[in-house]
Amino acid sequence: MSNNLKFETLQLHAGQEEVEATTRSRAVPIYQTTSYTFKDSEHGANLFALKEFGNIYTRIMNPTTDVFEKRVAALEGGVAALAVGSGQAAQFIALNNILTVGDNFVTTSNLYGGTYNQFKVAFKRLGIEVRFTEGETAADYENLIDKNTKAIYLETIGNPRFNIPDFEAIADIAKKYDIPLVVDNTFGAAGYLFRPLEHGAHVVVQSATKWIGGHGTSYRWCDRGWR
Repeated sequence: MSNNLKFETLQLHAGQEEVEATTRSRAVPIYQTTSYTFKDSEHGANLFALKEFGNIYTRIMNPTTDVFEKRVAALEGGVAALAVGSGQAAQFIALNNILTVGDNFVTTSNLYGGTYNQFKVAFKRLGIEVRFTEGETAADYENLIDKNTKAIYLETIGNPRFNIPDFEAIADIAKKYDIPLVVDNTFGAAGYLFRPLEHGAHVVVQSATKWIGGHGTSYRWCDRGWR
């Protein structure tokens, strides 16, 4: 999808590379399936061997989810996205891929309640220390960084306090120590109000229950790719 398209076009059409051929449906069909058929045994073998791109199992790949992932990535200006089942899963995947026992990451105390509890309780059980800042300045974050710090995590706009971090200054700290900046952009409205990747972030997570699909009908987060 062209980067020259406006936000309004991207939010409607990004990721839908082809119109469904049988019905010519304008909207993306909901493919409610767990599994897929193969043209022949060779086709199936190539898919499972990752020699050929295609659908194998919905836990790994689903055509509807694929469009959603590409669309949100386009709105955020990222290279790729991953849709998962909950915010807890998205945060865990984003951080667990870069953390191991004995590591730590730095974040603020002004976080969404579910996020705070996951960080304070669940990560501790995995042997990962979460260091909470007392303030919102870049210095507050830098003071907690040591040789075992592997990430900084923050929210574009804090939920529910609406605190706004000194984003670019904190991004500079992440760059200084060569550690990834992971950002929850839920209140950034999927790139409409703010695009963290353009201001020094490396990974973005976001809740689809807010501006992406604010009808109270969907519960899905996505983890943006590196940039």
